[in-house]
Amino acid sequence: MPRRVNDASVFIQLLSDLSMSLKYLSGFGSEFSSEDPRCPNSLPRNQNNPQKCPYGLYAEQLSGSAFTAPRNENRRSWLYRIRPSVGHAPFKPFNKANVTHDLADAEPDPNQMRWNPFDFPRAGGSIDFVNGLNTLAGAGDPKNKQGLAIHIYSANKSMTDRCFYNADGDFLIVPQTGNLKITTEFGIIEVAPNEICVIQQGMRFSVQITQPSRGYILEVFGQHFTLPDLGPIGANGLANPRDFLTPVAAYEDRDVDHYEVVAKFQGKLFVYEQNHSPFDVVAWYGNYVPYKYDLSKFMVINSVSFDHCDPSIFTVLTCQSEKKGTAIADFVIFPPRWSVQENTFRPPYYHRNCMSEFMGLILGEYEAKRGSFQPGGATLHSIMTPHGPDFNCFEGASNAVLKPERVADGTQAFMFESCLGLAVTEWGLKTCEKLDPKYYQCWQGLKKNFTGPK
Repeated sequence: MPRRVNDASVFIQLLSDLSMSLKYLSGFGSEFSSEDPRCPNSLPRNQNNPQKCPYGLYAEQLSGSAFTAPRNENRRSWLYRIRPSVGHAPFKPFNKANVTHDLADAEPDPNQMRWNPFDFPRAGGSIDFVNGLNTLAGAGDPKNKQGLAIHIYSANKSMTDRCFYNADGDFLIVPQTGNLKITTEFGIIEVAPNEICVIQQGMRFSVQITQPSRGYILEVFGQHFTLPDLGPIGANGLANPRDFLTPVAAYEDRDVDHYEVVAKFQGKLFVYEQNHSPFDVVAWYGNYVPYKYDLSKFMVINSVSFDHCDPSIFTVLTCQSEKKGTAIADFVIFPPRWSVQENTFRPPYYHRNCMSEFMGLILGEYEAKRGSFQPGGATLHSIMTPHGPDFNCFEGASNAVLKPERVADGTQAFMFESCLGLAVTEWGLKTCEKLDPKYYQCWQGLKKNFTGPK
């Protein structure tokens, strides 16, 4: 049997060694199975819960849907672990004021909002992923399993003898600066800027970093992300299922004096302690898993004649509401592509929308607001609030020579779009000190071009 690792720093080094040869399983919504190669035949055969599991393991099911959900929507995985998750001390409050869903009393504000790049932790500070979580906006209620939240994370320290899980919903993590090495109960995932990672409800994970890191998180309650239907696009296009990657089993058998498990439950954080690592899953199988996706693999669909296709053609993942075709949340990207439309104003058009639109910028310059919308910042255009290209963009695109050209090379902008009206937290409005009060001025130069009747 492999030796135990009782030193967290040794384990982090082992993670570094493993990352040189990380392996993944390919597919979206697939039925996977995985064993740590150090313990061959650790996955029980022919049944889920034998009287005695191989290697003296415990069987534990993680359910991501109701037992009676239709088969095509049923999500669950079986984990075969060294100790069951139930062995821990009682929960206690975890004092972190900047994670909240108490938005019922937030004052509505329909103004267009733009945030300058969010700060990294201050020099001399020591902030890990959990302590660096800040809720920016949200809607709904995790207790009722309906709604979403948008968080910003900023960290300069790896999580040591600490992990996190979200009992309220799924996290879609969008790194903007700095690679993340995410240890999960299912194995290890590396996520770089221009990739995303989804950690689904209830899955324990710990984040290691090698440089200050910053990014965005979209959280959805009560539903899971799916691939959008393709309709007349056909069988292929947008995000292809085979490009989604799930980690393989990689267990850690490590005893410690104090290991913290931080839980997000009904919008607040709690913590309990245990005396061992939670990443002791030797084998697992099922279709309820964490996964990553490389945004550069997105197959863009676009117009080759005139006008725009709707922005929905850029949807990577969706979380549908009970109203068919209406999303609690869509994750949409605006990747590098060719623009060839004839007789067309090519940048995004002026728009008033029945959906809320939150945008972030991973790298480069967003075509509709060059120089003012910066990587690591964000915008929010609320339901029916008008928005669109700034003055410089309109003037340039209205007079440009229309020839085939590359758009957004070296750029990756994204959008969290929702049918829900978003409220902004106190952190987003004041505490972060990044809200730009002059954002509205970017449209003030738009002038009257009306020529009148002839």
